[in-house]
Amino acid sequence: MNKLTCHCGGIEAEVNVPENGFEKVMRCNCSICKRKGYIIGVVQPDDFKFIKGEELLTLYQFYTKTAKHYFCKVCGIHTHNRPRSNPKIYGVNIACVEGIKPFEIENVPVNDGENHALDQKK
Repeated sequence: MNKLTCHCGGIEAEVNVPENGFEKVMRCNCSICKRKGYIIGVVQPDDFKFIKGEELLTLYQFYTKTAKHYFCKVCGIHTHNRPRSNPKIYGVNIACVEGIKPFEIENVPVNDGENHALDQKK
């Protein structure tokens, strides 16, 4: 298990990262993710467990209000999200996970959140 923390340390979770890294990493070009610029590590519900600080989380939702984006209300760091394509999984900010070096990851694929399949185009 790897530890995930926000900047101030108020939020702490355990993330089960396989020995050879996250099963899936990506960026997203939707309106919020492109502004955050973070790399998403996808984990299953059983691979993410809060240790402390859940009360410090602030939820942000927009548009369809299906996806859930979580931030620390003390330091403002985005720690994780629950994507609208599959709200059961977690998208973790890999820069918040101990032992992960996001600037060493090359060729991160981009999820096309800008043209999401659940959006109704007119």
